[in-house]
Amino acid sequence: MIKDTSAQDQLVSVPKKSPWRLGVLVGSVLAGVLVITWVIFQFGDTTPSINSSRLRIAEVKTGNLTRDVAITGRVVAGFSPMLYAPASGTVSFHVRAGDEVSQNQILATIHSPELNNQLMQEQAILERLDIGVKRQTIETQKKNLQARKELEEARIKLTGAKRELQRNESAWSKGVVNEVDLQKAKDEYTSAKIIYAHAQEAADLDLVAWKFEQEVKELELKQQELLVAELKRVIDALEIRSPIDGMVGNLMVEEKTVVAENASVLNVVDLSQLEIEAQIPELYADALSPGLSAEVRMGDYRVAARLASISPEVNEGSVSARIRFDEELPQPLRQNQRLQTRVLLDERENTLVLAKGPFMDDGAGKIAYLVRDDVAERITIKTGIASINEVEILEGLKAGDQVVISSLDQFNNADRVRLN
Repeated sequence: MIKDTSAQDQLVSVPKKSPWRLGVLVGSVLAGVLVITWVIFQFGDTTPSINSSRLRIAEVKTGNLTRDVAITGRVVAGFSPMLYAPASGTVSFHVRAGDEVSQNQILATIHSPELNNQLMQEQAILERLDIGVKRQTIETQKKNLQARKELEEARIKLTGAKRELQRNESAWSKGVVNEVDLQKAKDEYTSAKIIYAHAQEAADLDLVAWKFEQEVKELELKQQELLVAELKRVIDALEIRSPIDGMVGNLMVEEKTVVAENASVLNVVDLSQLEIEAQIPELYADALSPGLSAEVRMGDYRVAARLASISPEVNEGSVSARIRFDEELPQPLRQNQRLQTRVLLDERENTLVLAKGPFMDDGAGKIAYLVRDDVAERITIKTGIASINEVEILEGLKAGDQVVISSLDQFNNADRVRLN
């Protein structure tokens, strides 16, 4: 038999384990589990994070929203007629820029010796034509008298021929005259009838012709009278008068300057019809229409106004508009004075509104990040009208929601972002 090692074994007593050592062991195991869990959480979660201090967050609220546009306009006269030179000449002013004038007051005079000389020449022609018409009248009367004389002589000859024919017929019946004399009397009577008829017709035609000549002379005279009247009107207009009560605006030429016909001389401003001329950005062109309410700031005052007219064309990215005051002005204004103006384009009551921010441009008003429990989630929204500071929310949000309104570039289109 093979011998074992039992003869060499010695019995050793097992020491009793201490309780504090067991606690240390359990704590070490728990700490290891926590470390492993933290590592898994840190390296296993792929959700990006952003420091919330870099973001602007606003709350969706219920309220009234007014869409408006703030612009700077300049005061212009609603009625500012420009006065022009009716003819070429040397201008002399009787007023200066800024002078108050009344209607029909002489403002300037144009000196035109050539026009005065032309008027005298045309007046001489008028007098000559007037004498010609009177001469033609006398000639017509003389010719008419001569024609009546010739007609009367033809009638007398006709009467004599008729009487001679009757006498020859009576003698023929008694056998006193022969047939040759009777036929001769008949021929003379027939000839006298023809001559009388022609004389009467010629007199009528001559009378019509003389009337035509008379009318031609009178029409020439009338034409010359109109020409002289027009020259007199132009010469009278050389004294440039104010068409309204107002103030002299600008003198377009210097004193004693030679101006051409229809050249601008000066303008008059109607101070009772002041308006504001403003350039509104093309972005708001579709929302503009005559009659929109406006508000003009004049120092500490706010004056109600309305959009009176809008230019049909866009020039250099803006639309020209005229704004007219609806009430009496608290203080006088000056031409070209600049005023702050606000045009009310639209107004919504009891609607969802959110403060405007760069997120509107980044997401085209369709994307927003809703903040919930330190997490920003990407959602789709629908916006309406916008004012300078707020935008209307139509879909996707409700009152009380917290929304990121700062730039969305840092989110990189992520669906969820943790806010640290």
